[in-house]
Amino acid sequence: MFMGAYLLLAMGAMLFLLGFLGCCGAIRENKCLLLFFFMFILVIFLAELSAAILAFLFRENLTRDFFTKDLKRHYRGNNSTDVFTTTWNSVMITFECCGVNGPEDFSGALHFKTYTMYSIPEACCGKNVLQHDGEFIGRAECMMGKEVNRQGCYSTILNSLEPYVYIAGALAIGVLAVELFAMIFAMCLFRGIQ
Repeated sequence: MFMGAYLLLAMGAMLFLLGFLGCCGAIRENKCLLLFFFMFILVIFLAELSAAILAFLFRENLTRDFFTKDLKRHYRGNNSTDVFTTTWNSVMITFECCGVNGPEDFSGALHFKTYTMYSIPEACCGKNVLQHDGEFIGRAECMMGKEVNRQGCYSTILNSLEPYVYIAGALAIGVLAVELFAMIFAMCLFRGIQ
């Protein structure tokens, strides 16, 4: 359930250990540690570079298909308390969207085929901004497929994040540059040790 968190913790611990070994190799002028540091940074650099290239080339198909399959498989409806469903409900209400591609995503969803007479979740309905409690507009009609947000969340969120793409790209290039300089300096120290 918390696989992503454990993965990030493991990567952080590994990078801490790698930095520590690099510092020890530089301070003690140990060629073996410096070479290990260089090789490990090179592997990380190449993995990040190849992942970035693949993500750029296949970004549309990979993410859209992944989210659509997950939504159909794991979405549990309006009153569910599991993290996946409440996150999707919050996203659909906040961005005024429905599903990954649109309301048709829920026609094949396991929950809506099995447990409910409605074709879409309540979170896909528009909210009445004039009311203080933010009640859904025409809830019954909406949940039958009328008066529903037709825009998919994938394109809506991408459009809202578009101004920040260049900042993220610049940060990624900065990280790769730091890794490249670390490799260059490690090799300079390695060659300078007699």
